[in-house]
Amino acid sequence: MRYGIPEFKMEKGILDRRLNLMLEEGIMFRTNANVGVNVSVEELRREFHALLLAAGATAPRDLQVPGRELKGVYFAMEFLPLQNKRCEGDVIPDTEFISAKDKHVVIIGGGDTGADCLGTVHRQGCSSVVQFEILPKPPDQRAQDNPWPNWPNIFRTSSAHEEGGEREYCVLTKKLTGRNGHVEQLHGVRVEFEGRNMREVPGTEFTIDADLILLAMGFLGPERKGMLEQLGVVISERGNVATNADKMTNIPGIFAAGDMARGQSLIVWAIREGRQAAKFIDKYLMGFTDLP
Repeated sequence: MRYGIPEFKMEKGILDRRLNLMLEEGIMFRTNANVGVNVSVEELRREFHALLLAAGATAPRDLQVPGRELKGVYFAMEFLPLQNKRCEGDVIPDTEFISAKDKHVVIIGGGDTGADCLGTVHRQGCSSVVQFEILPKPPDQRAQDNPWPNWPNIFRTSSAHEEGGEREYCVLTKKLTGRNGHVEQLHGVRVEFEGRNMREVPGTEFTIDADLILLAMGFLGPERKGMLEQLGVVISERGNVATNADKMTNIPGIFAAGDMARGQSLIVWAIREGRQAAKFIDKYLMGFTDLP
């Protein structure tokens, strides 16, 4: 789920097979457990000798512009889970549901989360949709400063983009306006880059109708409130849970891995870090480890 990187989705049958294997091995799954809310940190620390924090990096980057407080402006992760729940048969009242039906939609953010929003608003029956990205459009082929074996940062089209909608690059949102407390328009400007320096292009200001704006601008690390604050783990300069070489936090017996420790990244990194953390936890508990 990263900028310029295609979506990698795992079939639910494969996930179910893996979960069943883990259940057969004796692993217990406790659902509806929100640590720091309905499950106390103190309880976990009393019951277990080691804890692994692997809850992802879900704190969204916000849009700091006038009009952000208007209704109709949502984080992508406020919007997407509601549709997923309805697809699974959960009953969500219309007063609590966020729908794009018959609306002019703007998605801010050009990554895979934005693409997920794009596919969803198509299915909900939006009137129009455009996806804005502040960065320049990636090249069709590798740039000279992006050699193999680095991941090729090139322009890609996902299945959601093939369904329709527009994509525009080098767009900076300046403000949002509306009436009666609800957003109606987005005011933006074109930008250009000289190296890492960005500047607004005079005379390129524009206004677009928008009665639903979805913010998909990436994530800033794990949620701080609740579990992490109560545990008292140190947060790194990058906003992630700080760990040492053995994946342990500043608190003995508490480990962290995946996006929570390294920031928003790919599932392959989460798998690798989970295996590394398992090795170090085994060593912490047993004094040695035979894990690879």
